[in-house]
Amino acid sequence: MAQRLALQRLLALPVRAPLASHGRAFGTSAGRRSTFNVQDGSDFQDRVVNSPKPVVVDFHAQWCGPCKILGPRLEKLVAKQEGKVLMAKVDIDDHTDLAIEYEVSAVPTVLAMKNGDVVDKFVGIKDEDQLEAFLKKLIGA
Repeated sequence: MAQRLALQRLLALPVRAPLASHGRAFGTSAGRRSTFNVQDGSDFQDRVVNSPKPVVVDFHAQWCGPCKILGPRLEKLVAKQEGKVLMAKVDIDDHTDLAIEYEVSAVPTVLAMKNGDVVDKFVGIKDEDQLEAFLKKLIGA
């Protein structure tokens, strides 16, 4: 309960304008194609909930130190899956509604979603072996 109140207080802070870099990534590498920044609630619905592929959802924040370590590590491992899984990045400062809806009480929080349902979740930083196991479980490898 205390964590939820702390998160609600944090999420009640004024929202800063999104940076231009939050646009969809364009590039030719597999990592760029398989990882994207969520733009808004309808984008999340279209690209995550309605995705035919499993999706790893990384709830993070710019000010979060562990997020800066976990994010690139997770992106690298998702890229190695060669399109079997997608990765959606959700900045909780820009998308407080999604953070509340998915009960994110700390960052980083990572959800594994399949067919629109959360099938697995972890909070905090993980090493590469743990992340690989998380991804393999999600894609059924």
